[in-house]
Amino acid sequence: MERRELLKAGLSLPLLGGCGTLGAIATATAADGAFGADTVAALARQLAASAYRPPDTSLPETLQVGYDQYRDIRFDPAQAIWRGDGLPFQLQFFHRGFLFPNRVDVSLVQDGAATALAYSPQLFDFKNMPAPEGGDLGFAGFRIHTPLNRADYYDELCAFLGASYFRAVAKGLGYGLSARGLALGSGDAGPEEFPLFKRFWIERPAAGANHIVVHALLDSPSAAAAFRFAITPGAETVFDVRMRLYPRVTLNRAGIAPLTSMFEFDAGDRVGVDDYRPAVHDSDGLAMLNGRGEQLWRPLRNPAGVQISGFEDRNPRGFGLMQRKRSFAHYADTEARYQNRPSLWVEPRGDWGAGAVTLVEIPTADEYHDNIVAFWRPAAPLAAGREYRFDYRLHWCRDHDWQRDLATVAMTRIGAAPQPGTRLVVIELAGGRLAKLPHTAKVDADVWASNGRIANPVIYANPETGGWRLSFEFTPASERDVELHARAQDARGPLSETWLYRWTP
Repeated sequence: MERRELLKAGLSLPLLGGCGTLGAIATATAADGAFGADTVAALARQLAASAYRPPDTSLPETLQVGYDQYRDIRFDPAQAIWRGDGLPFQLQFFHRGFLFPNRVDVSLVQDGAATALAYSPQLFDFKNMPAPEGGDLGFAGFRIHTPLNRADYYDELCAFLGASYFRAVAKGLGYGLSARGLALGSGDAGPEEFPLFKRFWIERPAAGANHIVVHALLDSPSAAAAFRFAITPGAETVFDVRMRLYPRVTLNRAGIAPLTSMFEFDAGDRVGVDDYRPAVHDSDGLAMLNGRGEQLWRPLRNPAGVQISGFEDRNPRGFGLMQRKRSFAHYADTEARYQNRPSLWVEPRGDWGAGAVTLVEIPTADEYHDNIVAFWRPAAPLAAGREYRFDYRLHWCRDHDWQRDLATVAMTRIGAAPQPGTRLVVIELAGGRLAKLPHTAKVDADVWASNGRIANPVIYANPETGGWRLSFEFTPASERDVELHARAQDARGPLSETWLYRWTP
């Protein structure tokens, strides 16, 4: 479990346990000075107007270590920030090394002033390793703890570690997919650029506060940006994100609010799989609520080659990578417990204009590397020297309601039909107005394909699940890529969200 989590693209560490109840505060250096609502945006604007400087990756030889040694470096929970102050949040830090050589600076903000935190090897337990020498090494990242699942224990809530990646959990859930500050070149033919958070400012929460505020400065060769995260934990952990983006160069294919996940196989995509488990994934589908109010579901795939799908829209209402299968039987994995991975829903705030929700699916042969990326791609290029604002809300959750009257896709199964060369598609639908209809109600299966032949579309109540089952036969033609579409409807209109699928041989 631990190796699996750490090696997922080097983004984050697994849960290392809570930090108890009380403790000591880390030592700080001299004050950074005044800090206000526009401080980080002003710094990002200045960065974008100057030449890019790569991050500091220099480390003492003792920190040029492998996985096992890096795992031995643990932050001392007794020295968590605000431990002993009776506050609802505490901070712990990640040491630099292994997959995380970049230096990250962290400051605390209180009463309008920022104070930089000083690195010290005494903050960490190095087990059998010698403590590093070399002065102020800075940190690799940090994590926030809060009494999430019970009042007397500070659970790990979220972690910012690696480039601009961050992850969070909600009550009763563990870590799974990640979010990023900005995606540049994801899925493109050339090399991908990974912007990084180079500095954070964390506001001291008030006693009894229900949220904590984190500010971040992002930098990359192509852009700089300022972020403000207001993080509210709960049964659905919410990040209210304010992003101010300043391109250094024209960004033709920027990815806004990017999400990164893993999908290896499931009931609808098991070709060549030799595994005792029914499914292995952090997310099983891309959900969308477009600007026209149509609710869409696109099952994820592990394709033979890189596959990019763009869902054009204007002012999207939301999109996310979701984990809908919530039973142990869906995965049968006592170690990974994929049924407890969170879903992540992006809710744009304000006018995002024209663009496309973009899905990138990359082939993978294992469950250790993230191979799924989803983000919003603006239709118009983002010009250098300008400010662009994107505000949105991230919902880390078990599930998320969009239009409760619509049934959702609970499972997609695809296999051989009796006729040679034909595939049988079976879609399980659950909830919504459909679940309340009598089994004798007249419900139609609205099914079509961009090419090939659809036959025998049927929909009927499934007494074993309490939902409905929609199925059809699909015979492909000569085209390599075929778009499939299905939903349940009656005389009043749609009864389910729209199921979308790209079939490839």
